[in-house]
Amino acid sequence: MAPQRTKPPTPGKSARSSGPGRLIVAVYAVFAIAATARAGFQIAVGFSHAPVAYSLSAFAAVVYILAAVSLARAGTRWFWTSVAAVGVELAGVLAVGAYSVFRSVPLPDATVWSGFGQGYGYVPLVLPLVGLWWLYHNRAERKH
Repeated sequence: MAPQRTKPPTPGKSARSSGPGRLIVAVYAVFAIAATARAGFQIAVGFSHAPVAYSLSAFAAVVYILAAVSLARAGTRWFWTSVAAVGVELAGVLAVGAYSVFRSVPLPDATVWSGFGQGYGYVPLVLPLVGLWWLYHNRAERKH
């Protein structure tokens, strides 16, 4: 039986975005689209009603876009961009989640991260933990 040849990596494509990483990138892409659509609608319809909440939604959208793109790309710079984006996401969901749950005057409208991502099935809380675990698991790629 002849040995199987492995396909050479596609330039610019990361090993972090293969196997289970493909699912992680896909979920980040879905959240990037969802958060962008939500923020765009909120800002277009009534920014003056809840500017802080709507700005947080827009910020979350940018974070999800950056995480999706950086997780899919190869290289040390993209690795560290992924770590930063996913880390900011975790800090954001924890800070906004805690504020929205424990503050006596909640945000006038929910954001993606309100209630620790309750409106999205708590995926915004779990996703950065999975993302950071995946990045830690694939940290050897930094040597390339």
